[in-house]
Amino acid sequence: MSGQNIDWEALRREARAASQRAYAPYSNFPVGAAALVDDGRIVSGCNVENASYGVGLCAECGLVSSLAATGGGKLVAFACVNGLGEPLMPCGRCRQLLYEHAAPDCRFDTPSGIKTMDQVLPQTFGPADLDHVRSST
Repeated sequence: MSGQNIDWEALRREARAASQRAYAPYSNFPVGAAALVDDGRIVSGCNVENASYGVGLCAECGLVSSLAATGGGKLVAFACVNGLGEPLMPCGRCRQLLYEHAAPDCRFDTPSGIKTMDQVLPQTFGPADLDHVRSST
């Protein structure tokens, strides 16, 4: 699925809807994420905070969990928004999480426009790196 066939506004709407379901009583910073899967499904997630701060879950974590729980697949397009509905970049940890579940040509809706995975997470580290070392030992 090419980046030109993506209904970015539909993904943004889903991300905005997810942000409205966020549980963010500590930061008051709701986040919603939505992604198109290679089989045409849309999965979404929202951040879920916790009183012990460090164990809160990012919206991207919920999205990837939803992806796995609903049949897996690869993400082909991803959008993330703040509580105002504005595009938001995933943190580094979440970019790594998304990388492992993204199709090679996955596109990201960012504050500065549509970007590729290589642009949002350059010089990636993933399963291929682990396989390379395993096969060499």
